[in-house]
Amino acid sequence: MPRKTFSLSRVTRELRPLALPEGLTVRDALDRVLRLLSVGSKRFLANKVDRSVTGLIARQQCAGPLQLTVADVAVIAQSHFGLTGAAISIGEQPLKGLINPAAMARLTVAEALTNIVWAKVSALEDIKCSGNWMWAPKLPGEGADLYEAATAMRDIMTELGIAVDGGKDSLSMAAKVAGRHGESETVKSPGTLVISAYVTCPDVTKVVTPDIKHAGASRLLFIDAGRGRNRLGGSALAQCYSQVGDDSPDIDDPQLLKSLFLLMQEFISEGLIVSGHDRSDGGLVTTLLEMAFAGDCGIEVDIHYAKEQKGGSANASAAETSVLSLLFSEEPGMVIEYLPENESKIVDGLEKEGIPFQIIGSTVGEKTITIGVESQTVLKDDMRALRALWEETSYRLEMLQRNPECVEDERKNTYGTGGLAFRLSFVPENTPPEIIEKREKPRVAIIREEGSNGDREMTSAFFTAGFEPWDVTMNDFLTERVTLDEFRGAVFVGGFSYADVLDSAKGWAGVIRFNKRIWQQFESFYHRQDTFTLGVCNGCQLMALLGWVPWQGIPDRTQPRFIHNTSGRFESRFVSVKVLKSPAIMLRGMEESVLGVWVAHGEGLAYFPDDSTRIKLLEMGLAPVRYVDDKGDITPQYPFN
Repeated sequence: MPRKTFSLSRVTRELRPLALPEGLTVRDALDRVLRLLSVGSKRFLANKVDRSVTGLIARQQCAGPLQLTVADVAVIAQSHFGLTGAAISIGEQPLKGLINPAAMARLTVAEALTNIVWAKVSALEDIKCSGNWMWAPKLPGEGADLYEAATAMRDIMTELGIAVDGGKDSLSMAAKVAGRHGESETVKSPGTLVISAYVTCPDVTKVVTPDIKHAGASRLLFIDAGRGRNRLGGSALAQCYSQVGDDSPDIDDPQLLKSLFLLMQEFISEGLIVSGHDRSDGGLVTTLLEMAFAGDCGIEVDIHYAKEQKGGSANASAAETSVLSLLFSEEPGMVIEYLPENESKIVDGLEKEGIPFQIIGSTVGEKTITIGVESQTVLKDDMRALRALWEETSYRLEMLQRNPECVEDERKNTYGTGGLAFRLSFVPENTPPEIIEKREKPRVAIIREEGSNGDREMTSAFFTAGFEPWDVTMNDFLTERVTLDEFRGAVFVGGFSYADVLDSAKGWAGVIRFNKRIWQQFESFYHRQDTFTLGVCNGCQLMALLGWVPWQGIPDRTQPRFIHNTSGRFESRFVSVKVLKSPAIMLRGMEESVLGVWVAHGEGLAYFPDDSTRIKLLEMGLAPVRYVDDKGDITPQYPFN
């Protein structure tokens, strides 16, 4: 192949210093910044995707008693029985590339690291990255910008000891479109790099989340990897005022970033950090607010400029020593929550490594945010009001994609809620080893169909409980490789059988009901006195369509079934349920317990064509698990139910 030659030329940028309105207060700035899509709540995204399938997800997008979308790192377990696994994080800072593409690439790598650092990883050098580039390199100046960004990414990764081992390039991010008056114009995407970092974890339980956990008893410490620089270029604040700025944050000292990463890993291993969050989109003030939002509490902090920091600082310009630049700049850094008895260990470690930091204040039980700069209060407000502001854009988007009545209910019912609360009426115990190791154990068929996805965690659960689980497909019944006669238990697992194109589980029900031999076999199993059946998710919907719940003999036209959620959308949420007295063998001894469970379904609304069936069902105690609110009371209110 002939060797290609690319001739790239630079184009001088026309950059202007940031010019914010005179007299702009921190509260006024937050009124815009907290609404920005890249800063505010991502509830509108997280609640409509399945975050629990596989049973191997150790850390998903949400954290804290209110399950807010603040998690920095995703963590998955390798198996249901061990603690090893993997951590995944993302970094992206496209706006900085409008000022300095090389700085953008370095910051993107740094953000991926300051996100993944909250999980205990096997080693920094084990981190691998996928680099996804979106650029329009054929346009004037863009090819040179891409080259500068790519070499900057290479150089900082070399210095940190991590590497890219894959990725994807989208290099046609420009198009000619017709203008308003018929003329053509070129529309291009800003040059963007997205880094996805992944690494092995020796213990998936050693993860620090952003939600404050000891309100009123813990302290907060700010680690400034920008060494006192507070450049506002490319920040959320600049974007909110339709500007870019002329001075981008950057990674001026990669070795400082490396030392910080390694030290934080030590702190996590020793259990010194209670909660932590990186400084990124929205700046330091957003970091602090999100920690308070997720912990459902208040904070009282006083922040000083770099001259007060320990560990050294850079010479900051006058523009970088304003209240707004200190609170809204997006230089690399982080905030940690710790208990007072661990302060000396944390401070000694930071000073030894020469990492700039300052102890900025404490958490408080009252839901009030108080932030001072150089002992002057610059923000004092109700945490719940600021959190509502942070949720505002998500709420607006939800109004367009979910039942508006439900969206309004969620806004109203969660404004001052205390979050999920649990209690146990029993003492959980592991199944004795001698039962698990027995040669003869009750056999249970874990039954799946095309589209099922809950079979492996179900198998693990029954194995752990002392059963002998068998993986059985509907095809095994059709080909007579297996019959239900040899089993004591039958479990229909969750998922989306036949993609639920005929409504949930209708395709699966048809396979059973319209095959006379299989139907007779299932009916025989149902009527045996020594068997039990469990249906979860899609399997639960199947049992209703089979007429097995709440009892057999109800005419098809009045048979209870599951229909579309009132919200009109698939729901993925972690909720509270209460166990009531019932004949259910699996819930025996658990009465009055309030437990946390995942729901993940689009058709979970129990529909009773004949209300007398519903009344009789409740009288007989055949609805043993009920949705409850944060006080533990049974409720029909969304989003608790």
